[in-house]
Amino acid sequence: MINPCLWFDGQARAAADFYVSTFPDARMLGGSPLVVSVEVGDLKLSLLNGGPQFKINPSISFFYHCGSEAEIDTLWKDLSRGGSVLMPLDTYPFARKYGWVADRFAVNWQLILPSAAPRQKVFPSLMFTQDRCGRAEEALRFYTSVFKDSSVGTLSRYGVGQAPDREGTLNYGEFSLGGQWFTVMDSAQPHQFTFSEGISLFLTCENQDEIDYFWRRLSEGGSEGQCGWLKDRFGVSWQVVPRVLEELMADPARSKRVVEAFLKMKKFDIAKLMKA
Repeated sequence: MINPCLWFDGQARAAADFYVSTFPDARMLGGSPLVVSVEVGDLKLSLLNGGPQFKINPSISFFYHCGSEAEIDTLWKDLSRGGSVLMPLDTYPFARKYGWVADRFAVNWQLILPSAAPRQKVFPSLMFTQDRCGRAEEALRFYTSVFKDSSVGTLSRYGVGQAPDREGTLNYGEFSLGGQWFTVMDSAQPHQFTFSEGISLFLTCENQDEIDYFWRRLSEGGSEGQCGWLKDRFGVSWQVVPRVLEELMADPARSKRVVEAFLKMKKFDIAKLMKA
């Protein structure tokens, strides 16, 4: 299972409460002072109180497919209050109504009123900027080669005369990993942001074989971090974590020892965690 993890500086609970009160299909899943989990539409989000080190930016945003004009208008009003508009809510060639907004917590939402039923209510969307621009399709092909249960959906390309973007690169691409749909896009505009730990992809693994496989494949050409974090060859941050960790952390008698054990790790070692 893959779900996005959003990095906050003490505002995770406030953000979770805001999303639950704002989106009609959002609900609280639970949490702790460190991590709060919410579900928006059909997507689980983990909200992490990580401190001031990293900031959320538009390189990873969330497509939210609205069911009516009233829904998109209401959400736009609520999300833009105290936030900032990247693309105004309007009619575009690709949608009856669409707008891109960063909410008061800097989380980016692409609200869209689709002309046909979407594959999924909410899509995480990856934008390839700066020196990574032009690699969106490469990333899509790489991710779908890593995950066995994967598929490719719609691919839309820039045409002639759409400078600064290069003809043939992706202005929109869809792919599915384990049933979770994502989108990718290239943008050659002079953006001042790129992928960071501000939003990472949290990958839950069932056993050590899965951890070993995904850690090896996703870190190829990238870099290994501490405590299950890595960056792939495109700079996207992943957390490769065993499912049993949640159970171990919920045990007051073991949680401190478990934390001490995994702070010494890069790739998670389930056997060592179980012995802690």
